[in-house]
Amino acid sequence: MKKSIFYLFIFIGLQLYGQEAIHNFGTIRIHNDAMVGFHLDLINDGTFDQNMGLVGFYNDFVQLKVSGSFAPVFYDAEVIVENGLVLETSIGVNNNGNLISGDILTPRNESTVYSNFFDNSFYTGESSVSKVDGYAAFTNKDEFVFPVGDENRLRPLTITSMATNPLVKCAYFFENPNNSKLLDAVFNTDKKASEYISVSDKEFWRLEGDVPSNVTLTWDDYSNIPALGDYISDLKVVGWSKADNQWVNLGNTDVTGGLAYGSVTSDVFVPNDYEIITIGGNDDSLETFDTLELDNYYMTPNGDGQNDVLVIDGVERSNSNSLQIFNRYGVLVYTKKNYSNDFDGHSNRDNAIKRSSGLESGIYFYIITFNDLQQKHQGYVYISN
Repeated sequence: MKKSIFYLFIFIGLQLYGQEAIHNFGTIRIHNDAMVGFHLDLINDGTFDQNMGLVGFYNDFVQLKVSGSFAPVFYDAEVIVENGLVLETSIGVNNNGNLISGDILTPRNESTVYSNFFDNSFYTGESSVSKVDGYAAFTNKDEFVFPVGDENRLRPLTITSMATNPLVKCAYFFENPNNSKLLDAVFNTDKKASEYISVSDKEFWRLEGDVPSNVTLTWDDYSNIPALGDYISDLKVVGWSKADNQWVNLGNTDVTGGLAYGSVTSDVFVPNDYEIITIGGNDDSLETFDTLELDNYYMTPNGDGQNDVLVIDGVERSNSNSLQIFNRYGVLVYTKKNYSNDFDGHSNRDNAIKRSSGLESGIYFYIITFNDLQQKHQGYVYISN
């Protein structure tokens, strides 16, 4: 009976315009496990937001378009549109959005049109050829990974908020912020709250939300991370302050990966206080730290009382220091602020190996920074198990 009602709604609620579009001007409701596929454009000028089942968009040859006065909301939705699904009105997903092939495309010069993931919804299949090329959004969540990017690259942003967000939107821009043509704006990377930070001129994200949050930004080969710092520990999130019209340091509470691929997590901030955010680093040409002459070290963490821990000369003289240890691939395997000679060969980073597991034998690279003394040293530590 429910399927009969569904087909009746389709009959009275849709019109075909020369086989170019499907136009809903009435009420459509998809029941239970029904499946509907759109191979033409959808114009939604009616009610199409109380759905179960699956709605798919399919076309191997041309773009498809969703437009109209009202945003359709689907339970499950999937996209297999090789040349992209263009949104001129927003769409919503209540359960699963399956990104199989082809991007969801929205305008970037404004954030009024977006692909919205509601409440407990999720998505699968995100990749360099199946993502949101424009604005993605979520409703009533406190944590989300935005599957955003540009034409050729997936450039996700993760947000973790202090409370549930009523609505957050995000888009990625592979543009120089000094001259954003898509936003018709200038965010001068030389205009900074601190002369000791550098700002990426390769890319940025726009993030809208009013709940205090941490964000995690990612980078890849095109991000040119070596221009921002010699070490990934130098990286941080920076944002263009709306109040001050300049770049400010949004902090670094976590960093993973190497100079080619990785991620950096900010301190807590309110996204709506910033026009855009991106990756920054330490401007070493201005930040003058004296170079310390320290040894390379040898460890045999086997519990025999000999060379079981990394003892760095002079660490007791600094009340504000930080230690980073990297493996030979440049991956951060251990970090600690106010180090006190207690590294015993075990990682405290889940991205390296399982946290608290012993590191393999081999050569590791370390950086010790004495912030209060304006001193820094880099060297090697060899671990033999």
